[in-house]
Amino acid sequence: MTKQDISAFYNSLQNLHSSQNFLENCYATIDGVNTGAKSYENSGTFMYYLDQGQLFLTEGKKGDIRLKPLLYFYGMGHIIKACLLTNRPNYPESTSILAHGVSARKRKKKDYTFIQDEVKVQQNGLFTYSCNYLFSLKTPPITKVKMDFLFRLIPEMNDFFAFNNEEKGISIGRIDSTTLCFPISIIDNYHLTERAFIKRISTYLPEIKKVESTKKHLLVRIEKPIQQLNGPFYCHWEKQEIYFPCDRTYFVSVPEILIHYLLLYNLSMISRYETEYWGELFATKYGVDYSIIVHYLTIVVDKVENLLGEWLQQRQ
Repeated sequence: MTKQDISAFYNSLQNLHSSQNFLENCYATIDGVNTGAKSYENSGTFMYYLDQGQLFLTEGKKGDIRLKPLLYFYGMGHIIKACLLTNRPNYPESTSILAHGVSARKRKKKDYTFIQDEVKVQQNGLFTYSCNYLFSLKTPPITKVKMDFLFRLIPEMNDFFAFNNEEKGISIGRIDSTTLCFPISIIDNYHLTERAFIKRISTYLPEIKKVESTKKHLLVRIEKPIQQLNGPFYCHWEKQEIYFPCDRTYFVSVPEILIHYLLLYNLSMISRYETEYWGELFATKYGVDYSIIVHYLTIVVDKVENLLGEWLQQRQ
């Protein structure tokens, strides 16, 4: 879906009649639900979650960069709740799932860098709940992770790291293609034989029809284009290309929206509570933290809208 398609889809849900019909179709796939009554009951909440979420994101685009993490995080959170309501008619079932579900360590006062900071996933809360009910992940795919690791999973951040030859992902084809082209060197990077490499990636792909090897490339023909990119394959939205980690360290199956949840959570916490660091970061523009954070904040809002919009559209 294009950005225009996603925008039109969101707009189509901004009335009670459309929201109720949408939810009724969603609930028809869930056993034991009175689809008419529940869709009527939840349609207003669903619509307002979407409306409030987009309002936060829109104001974040226009606002001062120092406020963007907070506005983006809460905008994303509201749209995630709308997504959850399509799968969980009684959401929220308890107060334990209303917390963020993530914690950040206390910042060290000396030699702190954001990219080396880390977050921990909690047992309860929105993050773990979303893993389960948006992506059918019974346990979170990440429990403790550094910001630098998360940044390097995002295809649009790969463009930034490429200027210093530090990219960790590589384009292997377009999202509408049935041919994936891996550099042959990637097999050595993964310390696998060709057969073992194909076996490892096959879990995340449609049926593989044919594999061809040349001196420089490994061509994988799949039955149909990849429908859902939840890691280790990720989509560069503007280029409409599929990115794959060229280093096995980054071969993880984490839905990208969860990556943004963790990054924006930590950035929003720092912008609120680490006033001295946050103020100096933008006043002095010193160190790599500044460049990475600024670049990330320029790409994240459209990516979040697109990822969640596409998830909702597929739910339909």
